[in-house]
Amino acid sequence: MPTHKYDKNELQKDYLLLRNILEKKHPSLYWYTTKDSMDTYFDKYYNGITDSMTELQYAWQVLAPLVDKIHCGHTSVSMSKAYSKWADGRRQSSFPLYFKVWNDTMVVTSNLNRRDSIFKYGTLVTSIDGRSSKEMIEHLFSYLPEDGYAFNVNYMRLSGNFPYFHRNIYGLSKTYNVGYKDSVGNAMLAEIPQYAAPKDSLKKDSLARIAKKSLPKIPKEKKLLQYRALTIDSSKTFAVMTVNTFSKGRLRGFFRKSFRQLKNENIKNLVIDLRVNGGGRVGLSTLLTRYVTRHSFRVADTLIAQSRSLGPYTKYIKGNIFNNIELWLIAHKRKDGRYHLTHLENKTYQPKSTKHFDDKVYVLTSGLSFSASSLFCNAVKGQPGIKLVGEETGGGWYGNNGIMIPDITLPNTRLRVRLPLVRLVQYNHIAEKGSGVLPDVLVTPNYNALIKREDYKMKVVKELIRANP
Repeated sequence: MPTHKYDKNELQKDYLLLRNILEKKHPSLYWYTTKDSMDTYFDKYYNGITDSMTELQYAWQVLAPLVDKIHCGHTSVSMSKAYSKWADGRRQSSFPLYFKVWNDTMVVTSNLNRRDSIFKYGTLVTSIDGRSSKEMIEHLFSYLPEDGYAFNVNYMRLSGNFPYFHRNIYGLSKTYNVGYKDSVGNAMLAEIPQYAAPKDSLKKDSLARIAKKSLPKIPKEKKLLQYRALTIDSSKTFAVMTVNTFSKGRLRGFFRKSFRQLKNENIKNLVIDLRVNGGGRVGLSTLLTRYVTRHSFRVADTLIAQSRSLGPYTKYIKGNIFNNIELWLIAHKRKDGRYHLTHLENKTYQPKSTKHFDDKVYVLTSGLSFSASSLFCNAVKGQPGIKLVGEETGGGWYGNNGIMIPDITLPNTRLRVRLPLVRLVQYNHIAEKGSGVLPDVLVTPNYNALIKREDYKMKVVKELIRANP
């Protein structure tokens, strides 16, 4: 049960196990934080375990802020399977407002308290309980993992579910004092109640889950559209290829069919939308690159693991025996003492010889463009006829830890922590690590477009196409 408290000794044992695994197996524990500093953080959060805690308290008060200090977007904390099952579909009390968040700006996009007449869509919020929007955003970021200092992904996370993060990090209050700007720009303050989940929410949600199971199945082709789609504008001047993941969607066949259609219909401008592509299989990201790249390319400068096996922690790590076998087969020790994936380090890829797209390409990016999608962006950036349009990617430009990422399951609390096993430094990477891949045409969130509910980035791309047919 969520209210169950684990005693101090159980929590400390889980913590020390996690520390040992991270120190021995994480390929980039000290990439952005020095060992001395990381040791200080390890000690700080261990010493913060002074009493018993619930799973939720342990995850958010201890593990999440610890993991954030690694600055690895592929190292994150998840609740136990039992807790996740309990929470699935369950409405919980929370801070009621959803926001679009960027820089130090928070604009209301939804309100769980439907009868509220003040905080409508588009209201600019400046503070909550005396904390300025800037102060609050910075504090929330200290609990969320990112690649280096590519914080743009965290703006997107907060925009996606601000009540969730606010509840878990700040806790619940019966009321909140919210500062905002009225319609003429005056600074105002209002007290609003928390969103209180209905007492019969469990019963209703259970019925909803039963009803959901009885719904007719979505046809496969329609379901695939949530992963990828190709739309050709009626003017035939451009097409939009939306690729929301490199993990699902039968992408090999989709790419083959789509690029054949683009060639047959003589489309001269292609927009590749990666704004919500969180990554996936590097092989599929590389395949897309081959369809548009102007020259041969390599994905990685170096690919290294800390060791060739998970031992002596194998039993705590998902896919244990299979990960051991894979590491043993592909990782080879070199003079630097590290275990290199040499076959991938030395691999050069050629552009597709058939169905290759030779005309103008515009790649839409955002903070959610992560991992394998950032590899694609790095590979094509700067090439003739290809422009990245949008915001800095969430995935690291210098490199990331996105190869082989099993979960550690802590034996007492059953909390899960993702453990990347391989560090990838991008080929032809920038000199300084820390940022995401930067766009060629920067398009940041626009308040006026938000109010009009416009797709501002797509609007800018269409203007670029019209200006350069």
